[in-house]
Amino acid sequence: MKPSCRRVIVVEGKYDKIRLESCLDATVLTTDGFRIFNDTEKRALLRRLAAERGLVILSDSDGAGALIRSHLHTLCGKEGVVDLYVPPVKGKERRKSGASRAGLLGVEGISCEVILSLFEKSGLLSDRPLPAPRYTKTDLYRLGYFGKDSSAQKRKAFLSENRLPAELSSNAFLEIVNLLEIDL
Repeated sequence: MKPSCRRVIVVEGKYDKIRLESCLDATVLTTDGFRIFNDTEKRALLRRLAAERGLVILSDSDGAGALIRSHLHTLCGKEGVVDLYVPPVKGKERRKSGASRAGLLGVEGISCEVILSLFEKSGLLSDRPLPAPRYTKTDLYRLGYFGKDSSAQKRKAFLSENRLPAELSSNAFLEIVNLLEIDL
């Protein structure tokens, strides 16, 4: 059983998210790199999550990671936000043909042991599993939010009413509804 983290973890991209989810039982959201600077809906969601659940920011140890981290601090403030820093390790990720400009591994290239030690030293790990989600994909289907002709429109209306990003996939919709404990 993987250790869990009750705070929402924010990373730069999808490969970082995959790495974290392979190490921890946690909710991991991405900034989609620099897209966070222009995505007003995701920015609002991260502000809300920082206030309601707390965030852990884990970005790469390069200039881009520092810029994104700084932007998230401006966006969410320091209250409810914990910073974890990937150690500067020389190398390149397996999926890439060459090293990054800085020549350092990003979150996706760091071992689970190192990632878990960062969380452990910060007191963010728990041996208890995260609570079971309130809603499942079957519930979404039964309630008409997934798998039906009008599902996309129904999800969009619900997301707008709850001040959430309008373009969430059904999986992301399910994750956010459970995370924020919103009634369907």
